[in-house]
Amino acid sequence: MPAENLAQSSAARRSAVLLMGPTGAGKSDLALELVRQLPLEIVSVDSAMVYRGMDIGTAKPERAIRQAVAHHLIDIREPLATYSAGEFVLDAAALMQDIWRRGLTPLFVGGTMLYFHALSAGIADLPAADFRVRAQIDEHAATAGWPLMHRELAQLDPVAAARIHANDAQRIQRALEVHRLSGRPISQLQQTRVSVLEGVSVLELAFSFDDRRELHRRLETRLDAMLEAGFVEEVARLRETRELSAEHPSMRAVGYRQLWQYLSGECGLMEAREAALVATRRLAKRQLTWLRARPSATWFDAARSDAAHRDVASTIYVALSEGGILP
Repeated sequence: MPAENLAQSSAARRSAVLLMGPTGAGKSDLALELVRQLPLEIVSVDSAMVYRGMDIGTAKPERAIRQAVAHHLIDIREPLATYSAGEFVLDAAALMQDIWRRGLTPLFVGGTMLYFHALSAGIADLPAADFRVRAQIDEHAATAGWPLMHRELAQLDPVAAARIHANDAQRIQRALEVHRLSGRPISQLQQTRVSVLEGVSVLELAFSFDDRRELHRRLETRLDAMLEAGFVEEVARLRETRELSAEHPSMRAVGYRQLWQYLSGECGLMEAREAALVATRRLAKRQLTWLRARPSATWFDAARSDAAHRDVASTIYVALSEGGILP
């Protein structure tokens, strides 16, 4: 679907619920309760759950649960593939139309804030990833260093360079890649955006722990449970795919990157565990920082458990009723 048609396809007076929160807050369990009580259908907003074979480390809902309750945008790519925010928005736009046609409301659930941002703010018409071009950029960076690549970007696109840190390899690589593929600065291409939520009644919910220490405790407990459940073995199986490398987007996911390093002999298991825990906490911090910048979000304390779940369900019920979706 062309970008210019996205807003038109979603312009009807419809509703959508965004259930956002940091990793480990319990959003998936809450979403299951909500769809059992209300006319909602789950759309995953998770950049790692899109990959097949990445189940334990992403805390992906069990297959039996997904067979009983629809979960869209899970297991739609092989780990060798890429999946961009732009692709997510295109898929989300088509899913919303289908869900609305069946008289339900899409419930977007996850912690990939870039996807939520693209959903709300719109997407730019950027070229798809090109591994050949990325390999050329990486090869140059391996000898020159990313700060020098950043200076190259500053000459080509000073606007983008000004907002990208000199050591942010992933964003520098993408900006250079876009320029090489399109011949135009990424900052210029990003100026024109179309939102698929144009004209849609959107309810934003933030689900987290008010006490950061409790969130950190939950994250550590969850990581240890993943390791006991076979997280290392899962990454080992993925490494058997000969073409897959640590540089593929799928293997950059928190936990997978650190265990890949362990299996490569770069560190011990306990060192990998600590590195994964630190990375997970940093991810949660970035997610919360982004969420606090969403003035329309209504916050709920996950520590209140059942009471918080009831409050979320009640908030959605009222919003859908006021929108004429529920009697």
